[in-house]
Amino acid sequence: MSDEQSRESAGALTDVQRSRIDFARRDLDYARSEDLAQLPTAGLILLVERLRGRLGDMLDLIDETTRD
Repeated sequence: MSDEQSRESAGALTDVQRSRIDFARRDLDYARSEDLAQLPTAGLILLVERLRGRLGDMLDLIDETTRD
């Protein structure tokens, strides 16, 4: 299999994987749009925890899609 074919098959994501990426993008866009200095402590903690979870999920997704 050529390098190009390998990238094409690795690039084929399922609908669920695409949804996971979309949720991560939305959470990141939301975090970027927030004025973090104005968030109450609890809100900031929740935001950080959400982003931490999404980061972990994206790393899991990378592992899923790059397995040999």
